[in-house]
Amino acid sequence: MSSTSLPVVAILALGGTIAAAPAVAGKPATMDLNADDLVRALPALAKLAEIRAETVRRVGSADLSFADVFAVVERIRALAAEGVDGVVVTQGTDTLEETAFLLDRLVELDLPVVVTGAMRHTGVPGADGPANLLAAVTVAASAEARGTGALVVSNDEIHLARFVRKGHATSTATFQSPFLGPVGWVAERRVRMPLVPRHRGRLFHLSPGTTLPQVALLKFSFDDTPRLIELISPDSFHGAVIETYGAGHTSQRVLDALAGLAARMPTVFASRTGVGEVHQSSCDFPGSELRLLERSLIPAVALDGLKSRLLLALLLAEGADRVAIRAAFEEFAR
Repeated sequence: MSSTSLPVVAILALGGTIAAAPAVAGKPATMDLNADDLVRALPALAKLAEIRAETVRRVGSADLSFADVFAVVERIRALAAEGVDGVVVTQGTDTLEETAFLLDRLVELDLPVVVTGAMRHTGVPGADGPANLLAAVTVAASAEARGTGALVVSNDEIHLARFVRKGHATSTATFQSPFLGPVGWVAERRVRMPLVPRHRGRLFHLSPGTTLPQVALLKFSFDDTPRLIELISPDSFHGAVIETYGAGHTSQRVLDALAGLAARMPTVFASRTGVGEVHQSSCDFPGSELRLLERSLIPAVALDGLKSRLLLALLLAEGADRVAIRAAFEEFAR
């Protein structure tokens, strides 16, 4: 808490559309805004918290890496040691759900960590960055958000990092949690969180310089072929996630290739729909989930392909065997 009795909230800026503005009206936006610019444009923040703004990166979110996230995690730990009450991370929305998931798994602290961004840059009508940042700081400064893990705040909604997804290419209501919806909202600068997780789940304690193993992600599509599966080599990858049809189904064409892949490396199967639990005992026909389990593939249970890839990479970095990997995926459905 600061000397002004307001909570202290740090804003760590990574770039993205929220940091973009056109140099000339009517022209395309460039990523020229830093953390201080974001704060100066929003005087209302001063009524919510004592703000500490830092520019960590200024890139599109597709250029962010595991190393960037590890750097943010270390900075969050340092800020917590300095007495900061909450942290907001701003970045591009394209990989925001993945950054949030990693922060949720890597930050073991109780202080609120909130990730937000923008779908519309400041040069167009209805720019959502300022409103999203205001709501994110409101949540990060609140007692309600403590101990819940990383959160995504957008469009005045609060989402758990575990379930949130970017669901639309351009809509300001892009972030959704199809499994259970938002766990709270912001209204009149008040935080409402009637739903909180029963437990945070498995956390990872990796050294800052850890290089995460590469995990391949492959989505099946109509009239699929085993050729791409056969190209996933242990020389390049340490694990694989396969987005199967429906609740964990494949064609018969790819079963032998999947068996070979699972023999080469831990291989997880998720649903290409991105929502819903893959089955483990419902159907018994060629290409059903039973055929995948017989070939030693590991069910993602309720995680989508993107988050399954991240969780598998974290588990492999800790040296988890297949039994531990399967148990970790089961935990995320509890």
